[in-house]
Amino acid sequence: MIPIKDINRSRSFPIVNTFLILLCAAVWLYQVGLDEYQENIFIYKYGLVPADVFQRPYTLLTHMFLHGSWLHIIGNMWFLWIFGDNVEDRLGRLRYLLFYIISGLGAALLQTSVSFVFGGEDVPMVGASGAISGVLGAYLWLFPHARILALVPIFFFLTFMEVPALLFIGLWILIQVINGILTLPFAQAGGVAWFAHIGGFAVGYILVKVFYTKRW
Repeated sequence: MIPIKDINRSRSFPIVNTFLILLCAAVWLYQVGLDEYQENIFIYKYGLVPADVFQRPYTLLTHMFLHGSWLHIIGNMWFLWIFGDNVEDRLGRLRYLLFYIISGLGAALLQTSVSFVFGGEDVPMVGASGAISGVLGAYLWLFPHARILALVPIFFFLTFMEVPALLFIGLWILIQVINGILTLPFAQAGGVAWFAHIGGFAVGYILVKVFYTKRW
């Protein structure tokens, strides 16, 4: 299923969410302006290479703002645009920013652990999808009955359909878990960081309960 929009109006303008999208876009535009050699250096310097995480711990943060392709960044920013505004609206701007970063860190730590155990510790990880997975976890807890307008495959056709967030995000995380398990034997080859998605989602789903109810 491909999300088109959520039927869930935000009460305030999502300043932090918009800033995160613009920051990722700016980094991507800088990245694609590099030649292949420079881009590889850039990715290995600021992307998260599990084997080097103790030498370059800052990459636990910087990798969230790099991406691997146009499809990668467009897909990530689209999900963030659809789901992030409502989560920011409920948490508040400062809490949302902190929540986003912690979710991304949790995602990175789980994927790094999996890489050390199953291989792929020399493959750089880039992308905001771990942090965005945390946003999806928060959205599921905050708005399980919100409606998501999505393109849904029915046999050989795609059709527009409104589905509850519980179903849409539930199916999404199920797909991440299945793919993560199925690709474990091939982890050393790199590819999609499925366990970053799983880790980010779990952290986000748990953390939002604290961030939403705690008075700071």
